[in-house]
Amino acid sequence: MYVSRLALDHYRSWGHCVVDFTDGVNILHGANGLGKTNIVEAIEVLSTGTSHRTSSSLPLIERGCASATIRANVSISAPAPGTPASDARHDGSSGAGLGETGAAEPDTTYEVTVTARGANRARINGGSSLYMRDVVGRIPSISFTPEDQRLVSGDPATRRTLLNQAGAMLIGGYADRLQTISKIARQRAALLKQLGERDGYASRQDSILGGLEIWTGQFIEAGVALTRDRQRIVGLLAEPFAEIYRSLAGGRQEASLSYEPSFDEVLMFDEPMAHISEHFQRIYPGEVARGANLIGPHRDDLSLLLDGVPAREFASNGEMWTMALALKMALFDVVAHARGAKPIVILDDVFAQLDESRRGQILEFAGGQDQVIITVAAASDIPAAGGTGGGSGLASGANIIDVAALKRAQDEYLHPDLAAFGLAPASPDGDASHEASKASKAPEPASDAPATDGDRAGS
Repeated sequence: MYVSRLALDHYRSWGHCVVDFTDGVNILHGANGLGKTNIVEAIEVLSTGTSHRTSSSLPLIERGCASATIRANVSISAPAPGTPASDARHDGSSGAGLGETGAAEPDTTYEVTVTARGANRARINGGSSLYMRDVVGRIPSISFTPEDQRLVSGDPATRRTLLNQAGAMLIGGYADRLQTISKIARQRAALLKQLGERDGYASRQDSILGGLEIWTGQFIEAGVALTRDRQRIVGLLAEPFAEIYRSLAGGRQEASLSYEPSFDEVLMFDEPMAHISEHFQRIYPGEVARGANLIGPHRDDLSLLLDGVPAREFASNGEMWTMALALKMALFDVVAHARGAKPIVILDDVFAQLDESRRGQILEFAGGQDQVIITVAAASDIPAAGGTGGGSGLASGANIIDVAALKRAQDEYLHPDLAAFGLAPASPDGDASHEASKASKAPEPASDAPATDGDRAGS
Protein backbone atom coordinates (compact mmCIF):
# COMPACT_ATOMS: atom_id res chain seq x y z
CA MET A 1 0.00 0.00 0.00
CA TYR A 2 1.25 3.48 -0.76
CA VAL A 3 0.08 7.07 -1.18
CA SER A 4 0.84 8.19 -4.73
CA ARG A 5 -0.32 11.80 -4.34
CA LEU A 6 -1.16 13.99 -1.36
CA ALA A 7 -2.95 17.33 -1.70
CA LEU A 8 -3.42 19.78 1.17
CA ASP A 9 -5.54 22.91 1.34
CA HIS A 10 -5.33 25.24 4.35
CA TYR A 11 -3.62 22.55 6.42
CA ARG A 12 -1.41 24.12 9.12
CA SER A 13 1.28 26.10 7.25
CA TRP A 14 0.19 24.90 3.81
CA GLY A 15 -2.34 27.05 1.98
CA HIS A 16 -2.04 24.69 -0.98
CA CYS A 17 0.33 21.80 -1.58
CA VAL A 18 0.46 18.81 -3.93
CA VAL A 19 3.11 16.14 -3.40
CA ASP A 20 3.71 13.14 -5.65
CA PHE A 21 5.08 10.08 -3.87
CA THR A 22 6.24 6.70 -5.15
CA ASP A 23 6.29 3.30 -3.58
CA GLY A 24 9.57 2.54 -1.88
CA VAL A 25 11.50 5.37 -0.22
CA ASN A 26 10.50 9.03 -0.39
CA ILE A 27 12.60 11.78 1.19
CA LEU A 28 11.17 15.19 2.04
CA HIS A 29 14.13 17.49 2.62
CA GLY A 30 14.27 21.15 3.52
CA ALA A 31 15.20 23.55 6.27
CA ASN A 32 13.37 23.45 9.58
CA GLY A 33 10.16 25.46 9.57
CA LEU A 34 9.21 24.78 5.94
CA GLY A 35 6.43 22.35 6.86
CA LYS A 36 7.89 18.87 6.32
CA THR A 37 6.31 17.47 9.47
CA ASN A 38 2.96 19.02 8.56
CA ILE A 39 2.93 17.00 5.33
CA VAL A 40 3.52 13.65 6.99
CA GLU A 41 1.22 14.54 9.88
CA ALA A 42 -1.59 14.92 7.34
CA ILE A 43 -1.10 11.28 6.34
CA GLU A 44 -1.25 10.29 10.01
CA VAL A 45 -4.52 12.20 10.47
CA LEU A 46 -6.04 10.60 7.37
CA SER A 47 -4.87 7.19 8.57
CA THR A 48 -5.82 7.23 12.24
CA GLY A 49 -8.14 10.21 12.69
CA THR A 50 -5.72 11.78 15.18
CA SER A 51 -2.33 13.42 15.37
CA HIS A 52 0.31 12.59 17.96
CA ARG A 53 1.05 16.35 18.06
CA THR A 54 -2.35 17.62 19.22
CA SER A 55 -5.62 16.36 20.69
CA SER A 56 -7.66 19.08 18.96
CA SER A 57 -8.59 19.69 15.34
CA LEU A 58 -8.12 23.45 15.53
CA PRO A 59 -4.29 23.53 15.23
CA LEU A 60 -4.56 21.49 12.02
CA ILE A 61 -6.32 24.36 10.23
CA GLU A 62 -4.41 27.24 8.65
CA ARG A 63 -4.78 30.37 10.74
CA GLY A 64 -7.76 32.45 9.66
CA CYS A 65 -9.46 29.59 7.78
CA ALA A 66 -12.62 27.67 8.67
CA SER A 67 -11.44 24.24 7.52
CA ALA A 68 -8.56 22.19 6.15
CA THR A 69 -8.72 19.51 3.47
CA ILE A 70 -6.51 16.44 3.03
CA ARG A 71 -6.75 14.39 -0.18
CA ALA A 72 -4.75 11.27 -0.94
CA ASN A 73 -4.60 8.90 -3.89
CA VAL A 74 -3.89 5.42 -2.54
CA SER A 75 -2.79 2.27 -4.35
CA ILE A 76 -2.92 -1.13 -2.71
CA SER A 77 -1.97 -4.65 -3.68
CA ALA A 78 -3.93 -7.77 -2.78
CA PRO A 79 -3.60 -9.04 0.82
CA ALA A 80 -0.75 -11.41 1.45
CA PRO A 81 -1.83 -15.09 1.60
CA GLY A 82 -2.46 -16.45 5.08
CA THR A 83 -3.34 -13.11 6.66
CA PRO A 84 -6.75 -12.51 8.27
CA ALA A 85 -7.63 -10.03 5.53
CA SER A 86 -6.73 -12.56 2.81
CA ASP A 87 -8.63 -15.36 4.53
CA ALA A 88 -11.66 -13.11 4.93
CA ARG A 89 -11.56 -12.22 1.23
CA HIS A 90 -11.65 -15.89 0.25
CA ASP A 91 -14.22 -17.20 2.74
CA GLY A 92 -16.43 -14.11 2.96
CA SER A 93 -15.86 -13.61 6.68
CA SER A 94 -14.99 -10.36 8.39
CA GLY A 95 -11.55 -11.44 9.50
CA ALA A 96 -12.55 -12.27 13.09
CA GLY A 97 -12.62 -8.63 14.01
CA LEU A 98 -9.18 -7.70 12.73
CA GLY A 99 -9.12 -5.28 9.87
CA GLU A 100 -12.85 -4.63 10.21
CA THR A 101 -12.14 -0.96 9.66
CA GLY A 102 -12.53 -1.57 5.93
CA ALA A 103 -9.83 -2.07 3.33
CA ALA A 104 -8.69 0.52 0.85
CA GLU A 105 -9.56 -0.29 -2.75
CA PRO A 106 -6.96 -0.05 -5.53
CA ASP A 107 -6.36 3.50 -6.78
CA THR A 108 -8.77 5.15 -4.39
CA THR A 109 -8.99 8.83 -3.52
CA TYR A 110 -9.71 9.67 0.11
CA GLU A 111 -10.66 13.16 1.20
CA VAL A 112 -11.04 14.48 4.73
CA THR A 113 -12.20 17.96 5.72
CA VAL A 114 -11.22 19.07 9.21
CA THR A 115 -13.45 21.87 10.48
CA ALA A 116 -13.04 24.47 13.19
CA ARG A 117 -16.70 23.97 14.13
CA GLY A 118 -18.91 20.92 13.72
CA ALA A 119 -18.11 17.39 12.65
CA ASN A 120 -15.21 16.55 10.38
CA ARG A 121 -16.31 15.06 7.06
CA ALA A 122 -14.90 12.68 4.46
CA ARG A 123 -15.42 11.42 0.92
CA ILE A 124 -14.25 8.38 -1.03
CA ASN A 125 -13.65 8.88 -4.75
CA GLY A 126 -15.61 12.13 -4.62
CA GLY A 127 -18.76 10.37 -3.45
CA SER A 128 -21.33 11.36 -0.87
CA SER A 129 -20.34 13.05 2.37
CA LEU A 130 -19.33 10.68 5.16
CA TYR A 131 -18.25 11.03 8.75
CA MET A 132 -14.49 11.05 9.16
CA ARG A 133 -14.72 7.88 11.23
CA ASP A 134 -16.00 6.10 8.09
CA VAL A 135 -12.58 6.39 6.43
CA VAL A 136 -10.31 6.26 9.48
CA GLY A 137 -8.20 3.10 9.50
CA ARG A 138 -8.43 2.39 5.77
CA ILE A 139 -4.91 3.69 5.10
CA PRO A 140 -2.77 2.29 7.91
CA SER A 141 0.43 4.14 8.75
CA ILE A 142 2.98 4.03 11.54
CA SER A 143 4.90 7.18 12.42
CA PHE A 144 8.31 7.24 14.10
CA THR A 145 8.96 10.69 15.55
CA PRO A 146 11.36 12.51 17.91
CA GLU A 147 8.60 12.43 20.53
CA ASP A 148 8.42 8.63 20.63
CA GLN A 149 10.45 8.39 23.82
CA ARG A 150 7.46 10.02 25.54
CA LEU A 151 5.57 6.76 24.95
CA VAL A 152 7.66 5.49 27.84
CA SER A 153 8.50 8.60 29.85
CA GLY A 154 5.56 10.88 29.08
CA ASP A 155 2.10 11.28 30.53
CA PRO A 156 -0.70 8.72 30.04
CA ALA A 157 -2.38 10.82 27.33
CA THR A 158 0.55 10.07 25.00
CA ARG A 159 0.07 6.33 25.42
CA ARG A 160 -3.72 6.61 25.09
CA THR A 161 -3.17 8.31 21.73
CA LEU A 162 -1.16 5.29 20.59
CA LEU A 163 -3.93 2.94 21.75
CA ASN A 164 -6.52 5.06 19.95
CA GLN A 165 -4.52 5.07 16.73
CA ALA A 166 -4.03 1.32 16.98
CA GLY A 167 -7.74 0.83 17.61
CA ALA A 168 -8.64 2.92 14.56
CA MET A 169 -6.53 0.63 12.36
CA LEU A 170 -7.39 -2.70 14.00
CA ILE A 171 -10.94 -2.71 15.36
CA GLY A 172 -14.06 -1.82 13.43
CA GLY A 173 -16.19 0.76 15.22
CA TYR A 174 -13.40 1.84 17.57
CA ALA A 175 -13.33 5.44 16.34
CA ASP A 176 -17.11 5.61 16.66
CA ARG A 177 -17.02 4.31 20.24
CA LEU A 178 -14.25 6.74 21.12
CA GLN A 179 -16.24 9.66 19.80
CA THR A 180 -19.39 8.47 21.59
CA ILE A 181 -17.78 8.22 25.00
CA SER A 182 -16.10 11.61 24.55
CA LYS A 183 -19.51 13.21 23.98
CA ILE A 184 -21.04 11.37 26.94
CA ALA A 185 -18.13 12.41 29.17
CA ARG A 186 -18.64 16.06 28.27
CA GLN A 187 -22.37 15.89 29.04
CA ARG A 188 -21.79 14.13 32.35
CA ALA A 189 -19.06 16.57 33.40
CA ALA A 190 -21.36 19.51 32.63
CA LEU A 191 -24.03 18.09 34.97
CA LEU A 192 -21.48 17.48 37.72
CA LYS A 193 -20.34 21.07 37.40
CA GLN A 194 -23.94 22.29 37.67
CA LEU A 195 -24.47 20.25 40.83
CA GLY A 196 -21.38 21.87 42.32
CA GLU A 197 -22.73 25.35 41.58
CA ARG A 198 -25.79 25.08 43.80
CA ASP A 199 -26.63 28.80 43.76
CA GLY A 200 -27.58 28.81 40.12
CA TYR A 201 -29.11 25.35 39.81
CA ALA A 202 -30.73 24.59 43.20
CA SER A 203 -34.25 24.64 41.76
CA ARG A 204 -33.26 22.12 39.07
CA GLN A 205 -31.28 19.74 41.27
CA ASP A 206 -33.75 16.85 40.96
CA SER A 207 -33.82 17.02 37.18
CA ILE A 208 -30.03 17.34 37.04
CA LEU A 209 -29.64 14.27 39.26
CA GLY A 210 -32.00 12.35 37.00
CA GLY A 211 -29.99 13.35 33.96
CA LEU A 212 -26.76 12.43 35.69
CA GLU A 213 -28.05 8.94 36.40
CA ILE A 214 -28.88 8.43 32.73
CA TRP A 215 -25.56 9.78 31.50
CA THR A 216 -23.66 7.72 34.08
CA GLY A 217 -25.29 4.53 32.83
CA GLN A 218 -24.37 5.38 29.25
CA PHE A 219 -20.85 6.34 30.31
CA ILE A 220 -20.35 2.99 32.02
CA GLU A 221 -21.70 1.01 29.07
CA ALA A 222 -19.59 2.86 26.50
CA GLY A 223 -16.56 2.83 28.79
CA VAL A 224 -16.70 -0.92 29.30
CA ALA A 225 -16.81 -1.47 25.53
CA LEU A 226 -13.84 0.85 24.94
CA THR A 227 -11.89 -0.71 27.81
CA ARG A 228 -12.37 -4.17 26.32
CA ASP A 229 -11.19 -2.87 22.94
CA ARG A 230 -8.04 -1.48 24.52
CA GLN A 231 -7.48 -4.67 26.49
CA ARG A 232 -7.62 -6.55 23.22
CA ILE A 233 -5.18 -4.15 21.53
CA VAL A 234 -2.64 -4.53 24.33
CA GLY A 235 -3.06 -8.30 24.13
CA LEU A 236 -2.22 -8.21 20.42
CA LEU A 237 0.83 -6.02 20.97
CA ALA A 238 2.28 -7.74 24.03
CA GLU A 239 4.00 -10.74 22.44
CA PRO A 240 5.54 -9.04 19.39
CA PHE A 241 6.63 -6.12 21.58
CA ALA A 242 8.49 -8.46 23.93
CA GLU A 243 10.09 -10.36 21.05
CA ILE A 244 11.17 -7.25 19.14
CA TYR A 245 12.61 -5.60 22.24
CA ARG A 246 14.53 -8.78 23.06
CA SER A 247 16.00 -8.73 19.55
CA LEU A 248 16.85 -5.01 19.58
CA ALA A 249 18.40 -5.17 23.05
CA GLY A 250 20.37 -8.33 22.37
CA GLY A 251 18.40 -10.44 24.85
CA ARG A 252 19.84 -8.66 27.88
CA GLN A 253 16.47 -7.59 29.32
CA GLU A 254 12.80 -8.52 29.16
CA ALA A 255 10.17 -5.93 28.23
CA SER A 256 6.43 -6.27 28.71
CA LEU A 257 3.19 -4.29 28.52
CA SER A 258 0.59 -3.84 31.24
CA TYR A 259 -2.79 -2.27 30.55
CA GLU A 260 -3.99 -0.16 33.47
CA PRO A 261 -7.65 0.71 32.86
CA SER A 262 -9.44 3.21 35.04
CA PHE A 263 -12.39 0.81 34.97
CA ASP A 264 -10.23 -1.96 36.45
CA GLU A 265 -13.43 -3.85 37.27
CA VAL A 266 -13.41 -4.93 33.61
CA LEU A 267 -10.31 -7.03 34.34
CA MET A 268 -11.73 -8.37 37.60
CA PHE A 269 -15.31 -9.35 36.74
CA ASP A 270 -17.12 -10.94 33.81
CA GLU A 271 -20.05 -8.55 34.43
CA PRO A 272 -18.38 -5.37 35.65
CA MET A 273 -21.10 -2.75 35.14
CA ALA A 274 -22.77 -3.05 38.57
CA HIS A 275 -19.37 -2.86 40.26
CA ILE A 276 -18.43 0.25 38.29
CA SER A 277 -21.77 1.82 39.23
CA GLU A 278 -20.97 1.23 42.91
CA HIS A 279 -17.56 2.83 42.33
CA PHE A 280 -19.24 5.95 40.94
CA GLN A 281 -21.51 6.12 43.98
CA ARG A 282 -18.48 6.09 46.28
CA ILE A 283 -16.73 8.92 44.46
CA TYR A 284 -19.85 11.02 43.80
CA PRO A 285 -18.99 13.77 46.34
CA GLY A 286 -15.53 14.20 44.86
CA GLU A 287 -16.86 14.38 41.31
CA VAL A 288 -19.39 17.07 42.25
CA ALA A 289 -16.73 19.05 44.11
CA ARG A 290 -14.41 19.00 41.09
CA GLY A 291 -17.05 19.09 38.37
CA ALA A 292 -15.23 16.33 36.50
CA ASN A 293 -15.34 12.62 35.68
CA LEU A 294 -12.83 11.10 38.08
CA ILE A 295 -12.80 7.64 36.51
CA GLY A 296 -13.26 6.39 32.97
CA PRO A 297 -11.27 5.46 29.85
CA HIS A 298 -9.96 9.04 29.64
CA ARG A 299 -7.76 8.09 32.62
CA ASP A 300 -6.46 4.77 31.25
CA ASP A 301 -2.75 4.11 30.99
CA LEU A 302 -0.40 1.64 29.36
CA SER A 303 2.65 0.76 31.42
CA LEU A 304 5.85 -0.36 29.72
CA LEU A 305 7.85 -2.61 32.03
CA LEU A 306 11.53 -3.49 31.88
CA ASP A 307 12.43 -6.62 33.82
CA GLY A 308 9.10 -6.24 35.62
CA VAL A 309 9.48 -2.64 36.82
CA PRO A 310 8.04 0.57 35.27
CA ALA A 311 10.46 1.75 32.61
CA ARG A 312 9.46 5.40 32.99
CA GLU A 313 10.94 5.35 36.50
CA PHE A 314 14.02 3.17 36.08
CA ALA A 315 15.04 2.89 32.40
CA SER A 316 17.84 4.90 30.82
CA ASN A 317 17.18 7.19 27.86
CA GLY A 318 18.62 4.59 25.51
CA GLU A 319 16.45 1.85 26.94
CA MET A 320 13.38 4.08 26.62
CA TRP A 321 14.18 4.75 22.98
CA THR A 322 14.57 1.03 22.31
CA MET A 323 11.25 0.28 24.01
CA ALA A 324 9.52 2.99 21.97
CA LEU A 325 10.97 1.60 18.74
CA ALA A 326 9.90 -1.91 19.72
CA LEU A 327 6.36 -0.74 20.46
CA LYS A 328 5.99 1.02 17.11
CA MET A 329 7.50 -1.95 15.26
CA ALA A 330 5.15 -4.31 17.10
CA LEU A 331 2.19 -2.17 16.06
CA PHE A 332 3.41 -2.30 12.47
CA ASP A 333 3.58 -6.11 12.57
CA VAL A 334 0.13 -6.48 14.14
CA VAL A 335 -1.52 -4.10 11.67
CA ALA A 336 0.26 -5.66 8.68
CA HIS A 337 -0.89 -9.14 9.72
CA ALA A 338 -4.45 -8.05 10.41
CA ARG A 339 -4.88 -5.94 7.28
CA GLY A 340 -2.94 -8.04 4.82
CA ALA A 341 -1.01 -4.95 3.67
CA LYS A 342 2.02 -3.25 5.13
CA PRO A 343 1.30 0.14 6.71
CA ILE A 344 3.03 3.21 5.36
CA VAL A 345 6.14 3.94 7.43
CA ILE A 346 6.82 7.58 8.34
CA LEU A 347 10.24 8.53 9.73
CA ASP A 348 9.87 12.14 10.83
CA ASP A 349 13.26 13.65 11.67
CA VAL A 350 14.24 10.68 13.81
CA PHE A 351 17.87 10.09 12.91
CA ALA A 352 19.28 12.97 14.93
CA GLN A 353 17.61 11.54 18.04
CA LEU A 354 19.11 8.05 17.78
CA ASP A 355 22.56 6.66 18.39
CA GLU A 356 24.36 4.66 15.72
CA SER A 357 22.98 1.30 16.85
CA ARG A 358 19.36 2.40 16.87
CA ARG A 359 19.73 4.25 13.56
CA GLY A 360 20.89 0.98 12.07
CA GLN A 361 17.93 -0.88 13.56
CA ILE A 362 15.35 1.50 12.18
CA LEU A 363 17.07 1.63 8.78
CA GLU A 364 17.02 -2.15 8.58
CA PHE A 365 13.33 -2.16 9.52
CA ALA A 366 12.39 0.52 7.00
CA GLY A 367 14.35 -0.98 4.14
CA GLY A 368 11.85 -3.76 3.43
CA GLN A 369 8.58 -1.82 3.53
CA ASP A 370 6.18 -0.95 0.71
CA GLN A 371 6.40 2.80 1.27
CA VAL A 372 8.64 4.84 3.54
CA ILE A 373 8.36 8.62 3.86
CA ILE A 374 11.31 10.33 5.54
CA THR A 375 11.72 13.95 6.58
CA VAL A 376 15.21 15.42 7.00
CA ALA A 377 16.84 18.83 6.83
CA ALA A 378 18.99 17.52 3.95
CA ALA A 379 18.96 14.25 2.04
CA SER A 380 22.55 13.63 3.16
CA ASP A 381 21.34 13.51 6.78
CA ILE A 382 20.12 9.94 6.32
CA PRO A 383 22.80 7.59 7.64
CA ALA A 384 24.05 4.78 5.48
CA ALA A 385 23.02 1.23 6.26
CA GLY A 386 26.27 0.77 8.10
CA GLY A 387 25.34 3.54 10.51
CA THR A 388 27.96 6.19 9.63
CA GLY A 389 26.67 8.62 7.02
CA GLY A 390 26.91 8.85 3.29
CA GLY A 391 23.24 8.52 2.51
CA SER A 392 23.84 5.41 0.43
CA GLY A 393 21.36 3.12 2.21
CA LEU A 394 17.75 4.26 1.89
CA ALA A 395 18.64 7.46 0.04
CA SER A 396 20.05 5.64 -2.97
CA GLY A 397 17.37 5.52 -5.66
CA ALA A 398 14.84 7.32 -3.46
CA ASN A 399 12.21 9.81 -4.60
CA ILE A 400 13.71 13.12 -3.45
CA ILE A 401 11.23 15.93 -2.76
CA ASP A 402 12.49 19.48 -2.25
CA VAL A 403 10.13 21.11 0.26
CA ALA A 404 11.46 24.58 -0.56
CA ALA A 405 10.31 24.00 -4.16
CA LEU A 406 6.89 22.99 -2.86
CA LYS A 407 6.76 26.25 -0.92
CA ARG A 408 7.62 28.24 -4.05
CA ALA A 409 4.94 26.37 -5.99
CA GLN A 410 2.42 27.13 -3.24
CA ASP A 411 3.22 30.84 -3.40
CA GLU A 412 2.90 30.76 -7.18
CA TYR A 413 -0.49 29.07 -6.96
CA LEU A 414 -1.85 31.36 -4.26
CA HIS A 415 -0.22 34.55 -5.58
CA PRO A 416 0.12 34.30 -9.37
CA ASP A 417 1.13 37.95 -9.53
CA LEU A 418 4.49 36.86 -8.12
CA ALA A 419 5.27 35.44 -11.56
CA ALA A 420 6.39 38.95 -12.43
CA PHE A 421 9.29 38.40 -10.07
CA GLY A 422 10.53 35.34 -11.91
CA LEU A 423 8.17 32.58 -10.78
CA ALA A 424 6.44 30.44 -13.37
CA PRO A 425 2.67 30.96 -13.73
CA ALA A 426 0.34 28.65 -11.83
CA SER A 427 -1.04 25.72 -13.81
CA PRO A 428 -4.75 25.95 -14.66
CA ASP A 429 -5.73 22.92 -12.62
CA GLY A 430 -4.08 24.21 -9.46
CA ASP A 431 -1.39 21.54 -9.59
CA ALA A 432 1.52 23.93 -9.68
CA SER A 433 3.61 21.82 -7.38
CA HIS A 434 3.32 18.69 -9.50
CA GLU A 435 6.60 19.24 -11.28
CA ALA A 436 8.35 20.27 -8.08
CA SER A 437 7.55 16.97 -6.44
CA LYS A 438 8.02 14.56 -9.32
CA ALA A 439 10.10 11.53 -8.50
CA SER A 440 13.76 12.24 -9.06
CA LYS A 441 16.19 9.46 -8.50
CA ALA A 442 19.02 10.32 -6.15
CA PRO A 443 22.40 9.83 -7.82
CA GLU A 444 24.66 7.15 -6.54
CA PRO A 445 27.05 8.87 -4.10
CA ALA A 446 30.64 9.17 -5.21
CA SER A 447 33.27 7.36 -3.21
CA ASP A 448 34.42 10.66 -1.73
CA ALA A 449 30.87 11.92 -1.01
CA PRO A 450 30.40 13.45 2.44
CA ALA A 451 29.24 10.99 5.07
CA THR A 452 25.98 10.86 5.25
CA ASP A 453 -4.81 13.18 23.26
CA GLY A 454 -9.55 14.87 22.82
CA ASP A 455 -10.61 12.89 19.96
CA ARG A 456 -12.30 15.44 17.70
CA ALA A 457 -10.06 14.57 14.84
CA GLY A 458 -11.85 11.25 14.61
CA SER A 459 -15.34 12.75 14.53
